[in-house]
Amino acid sequence: MLAYVDVDYRSDGSARTAAMLFEAWSDAQETKLILHTTPQVAAYQPRAFYLRELPCLLPVLGPLADQLEVVVVDGYVTLDAAGQPGLGWHLFEALGQHVAVIGVGKTAFRGSPHALPVQRGNSQRPLFVTAAGISALRAASLIKQMAGPHRFPSLLKRVDQACGTSH
Repeated sequence: MLAYVDVDYRSDGSARTAAMLFEAWSDAQETKLILHTTPQVAAYQPRAFYLRELPCLLPVLGPLADQLEVVVVDGYVTLDAAGQPGLGWHLFEALGQHVAVIGVGKTAFRGSPHALPVQRGNSQRPLFVTAAGISALRAASLIKQMAGPHRFPSLLKRVDQACGTSH
């Protein structure tokens, strides 16, 4: 099973996590949507975003870890060419290094020339792909073949919308 995850932070200090489960990279429709609310989240810390987001993701993904092959996160797995761990790497480790993690960044992260640019649709702006537990080249290929005609794959857009609804 494959999963796309995203977290929406609320003004009251809570966060809503959405996980869309699916079977194949070309799927246009999820198999299942899981929503979870974390009542209180940590403050944002530059270059330590995982401290805020990981506690929101683990209650959703932890129970599914033995069923998951790959998790796609909104962000970076590693933050630089030296391999400084980002959110995706910390998630990879938290899941026992048994579930591959692909990071899809919407913007280039300073100091991250290692992130592979992926052009989708007619967009001139690439997505930036990093990975753990799977080669970055393979990860970039999988993101490129995801359903949807635009820069951002359809299911990734939908998981973003799902966690952001019901403010």
